[in-house]
Amino acid sequence: MYCFIVNKVSGNGRSLKVWYQIEKKLQERNVYYCVHFTQKPKHATLLVQELIKKEKVTVIVAVGGDGTIHEVINGLVGTNIPLGIIPAGSGNDVSRGLGIPLKYDKALGRILSGKPKVIDIGFVNSTYFCTVAGIGFDGEVAQKANVSIYKKLLNLVRMGQISYIISAINVLFHYKPKDISIMIDKKLYKIPKVWLIAVANLPFYGGGLVICPKAESNDGLFDICIVQGMSKLDFLRIFPLVFKGNHTASPAIKIIRGKELEIYSPTPLLVHGDGEVIGQTPARIRIEPCALYVI
Repeated sequence: MYCFIVNKVSGNGRSLKVWYQIEKKLQERNVYYCVHFTQKPKHATLLVQELIKKEKVTVIVAVGGDGTIHEVINGLVGTNIPLGIIPAGSGNDVSRGLGIPLKYDKALGRILSGKPKVIDIGFVNSTYFCTVAGIGFDGEVAQKANVSIYKKLLNLVRMGQISYIISAINVLFHYKPKDISIMIDKKLYKIPKVWLIAVANLPFYGGGLVICPKAESNDGLFDICIVQGMSKLDFLRIFPLVFKGNHTASPAIKIIRGKELEIYSPTPLLVHGDGEVIGQTPARIRIEPCALYVI
């Protein structure tokens, strides 16, 4: 059975409209399915855990954005049940990174006829993530974007990804870079004036920003982007380059590859995973190789 988990508020209601179209196609094809709608934060994780226990599940399909997928994988990692994705959120970075069509009908066709592949998953403190875990500036931007009114308004015209850019500019004016210590595969780095650390399993975050262009979800390694030692003016100048992944040439940006890392800071820094704020530093992050099946 195909089990669909729909977040009705993803994309400011777009996911519900998408679900109605999907349901028609499932009925036309006589596909055996069930559907559950999330009612509160982290509900998708609970739904996945319940479905695995009670139903003979073929595929669990997340209909929504990266936040919905984030919750679903936290119930699914460690099982052999594949994840299907119908992108209907504001960012859809998981779909971009995995090459999943952004049009719902093509994404559904892939789910119904495709073959599962296995990918790596990240784990930070006590939470799994699929795309990127961001620390510092990134964490504050994620928090601001998720509670903003403009994200909802932009979602109405399918421009929700712009909310990350607006939030980034707002946070830029008050954010102060921090000195951090980071241990990567048991090698210690002490880095002053760090703006952000992005620990990437996939290249994209923030609605299509190519933070780590060479990140791959099946190589057993993170690409870790560290931005440090630049002025706010330099930050503004380099930021547009992230849309094409051309920022990595800057001497203020380092890309280090690794499997495990620990991040410490004198004061707590916000941490997000897949755009969802999930805690603060100190943060312990590791790759979980071949931990999730995706169709």
